[in-house]
Amino acid sequence: MRVVKGDLLALAEAGQFDVIVHGCNCFHAMGAGIARSIAARYPAALAADRATPFGDRAKLGTISTADVGPFTIVNAYTQFHWGGPPPLVDLDALSQAFETIAARFPEARIGYPLIGAGLAGGHWPDIAPLIDTALTSHTHSLVILPGTQPARGTP
Repeated sequence: MRVVKGDLLALAEAGQFDVIVHGCNCFHAMGAGIARSIAARYPAALAADRATPFGDRAKLGTISTADVGPFTIVNAYTQFHWGGPPPLVDLDALSQAFETIAARFPEARIGYPLIGAGLAGGHWPDIAPLIDTALTSHTHSLVILPGTQPARGTP
């Protein structure tokens, strides 16, 4: 896993990534973290999320997508709800979502934030190997905003 410091959305807009991935809950709530920025900047990503069943636990481990010009946004359903005691990230769901991403985008350059280790409260050393395993034959990068407080166990 390559680690890049920068703004994931700006890097995607500049052509650094073909696909960006962020974690979503199953209740169409994109009001915090990078999901909030994605929803505001790319309404198609929010529409793709809202086209899925509201509050359906069966969404865990699945994805929805939005093509937004030069790249695709993947809403990865990695947690059931938001709020409450961490961790909220479901590691099996995260792994399944990244396996689907690997199969669906075999040639893509993929970027993602500290998915599952920010607001979802997961432990990055548990999350990173799942992503690396799923994307073993892909070009993929963890993108961390400069000056942000690292999540537990981040590089």
